[in-house]
Amino acid sequence: MRKILIIGATSAIAQATAKLFAQQHDALFLVGRDADKLEAIAADLKVRGAHQVDYTALDLNEFDKHPSMLEQADASLEGLDTVLIAHGTLDDQKACEQDFAFAKAEQALRTNFLSVVSLLTPIANRLEKQHYGCIAVISSVAGDRGRQSNYIYGTAAGDRGRQSNYIYGTAKGALSLFLQGLRNRLHPANVCVVTIKPGFVDTPMTANFKKGALWAKPETVARGIYRAIKKRKNSVYLPWFWWPIMMIIRHIPEPIFKRMKL
Repeated sequence: MRKILIIGATSAIAQATAKLFAQQHDALFLVGRDADKLEAIAADLKVRGAHQVDYTALDLNEFDKHPSMLEQADASLEGLDTVLIAHGTLDDQKACEQDFAFAKAEQALRTNFLSVVSLLTPIANRLEKQHYGCIAVISSVAGDRGRQSNYIYGTAAGDRGRQSNYIYGTAKGALSLFLQGLRNRLHPANVCVVTIKPGFVDTPMTANFKKGALWAKPETVARGIYRAIKKRKNSVYLPWFWWPIMMIIRHIPEPIFKRMKL
């Protein structure tokens, strides 16, 4: 039986992954902002077979509360061996471009990168000390290269247009690089660090985006996360076909790439 901490547990991908853990009768501790939603998720996971499910509500941008949350999770589970970090935001790029401090850019970087670093610092130290465990963190293919994005979005008025999201990509790129360093640091302590790189996923966060052939369901990504944790992978693209896509994108020469609408 694994003892699993899921941070960002109300996200669609995290919920789908938690259901797979519950079916294996693992013990779970859930963290998210919405207490009512956490309560409903916890009740569902118990029905699905989870050995134990506890939860706490927390705004993950309150960095000073991270250590106490970790202590609470450890006490509830009587130990900790697996962590899944799945929270994040997809902010409006145009708003981020207008002002760093008073618009969205700082908040996007804080939520998608700095909050994860804050969480991983005590988590990594704890697992390193006990000499076993697995940390899985959801990054994104958007972090593989600074680029425009061909997302198509719909506004409330029904308009459609293109949205570049290189601020989001910056945060995810920094996160992927941080995880690579952490993975190398923790390898001698028998702690694996899995970087999860989903492509387009049909979730409430992308509800206004036009969907196409490359879009995946949260359940598909969840199965990939479950397998990656079980096999102690280093890094995985989900679904798998994003690996060749991003390999091509990474190798396009910059003089050509900056003229492309990718």
